[in-house]
Amino acid sequence: MITFTEAQLMAWLSPVLWPFLRILAVFTAAPVFSSRAFPVRARIALAFLVAFAAQDGLPATSLVGLDDAGVWGVVVQQVGIGLALGFAVRLVFAAVDLAGEVIGFQMGLNFASFFDPSLNSQSSAVARFFSQMTSLLFVVMNGHLMVLMAVNKSFEAFPVDQNFLQALGKMKLYQLGTDLFASALWMALPMIGMLMFVNMALGVISRVAPQMNIFAVGFPITLVVGLMGIAYTLPMLDQPFLALMDRVIDIFG
Repeated sequence: MITFTEAQLMAWLSPVLWPFLRILAVFTAAPVFSSRAFPVRARIALAFLVAFAAQDGLPATSLVGLDDAGVWGVVVQQVGIGLALGFAVRLVFAAVDLAGEVIGFQMGLNFASFFDPSLNSQSSAVARFFSQMTSLLFVVMNGHLMVLMAVNKSFEAFPVDQNFLQALGKMKLYQLGTDLFASALWMALPMIGMLMFVNMALGVISRVAPQMNIFAVGFPITLVVGLMGIAYTLPMLDQPFLALMDRVIDIFG
């Protein structure tokens, strides 16, 4: 009769189990991967496939028995690091959404808002448009591969142990938040300057010709200039997006 000891079973399971938990947590929190259009069973199967394929390139993990006292600490660390990585990637999308909100506010299109089921909140049409463009960029520019590369590198920066709080302090995600808000304002700055110049010109016209209904004329002009500005600046969205993704990978690498 063939028998196996617990040490042998953990030696076989550890190279796959802990990466599987971390990758599955990333797929649960990261954009595109966590989409409702992506079935949960397919998400679990893909996480297991990625963990099984990447086990040879990962550093050796410590053997922790399933009946050990510290096994829950290891589980919390894997899930926490995975959720932190997914949250960091979601912050990149949030930066582009914030730029879209600012641009929509300057264009006067913030009233054109609707319910966003992914965020459970109201979002403007311009922010939703920028969100869709960011999702397309994420797929076209191999953002999903960058996320998987960040997961593999995270096992070198944050090896499997029970020190989740120490790993969280080393990530310093709050610094990433400040960078993302600054990046969002830089993305929207060309449109802000353009629309501010249009508003100044309309203000001068209203003073020169008071009989003109500036509210009836100003909105179409602002809308047309805003759409033209989006058409000209949208092809340059890939550069700040890649810079933010590289910043996320550096945190976990």
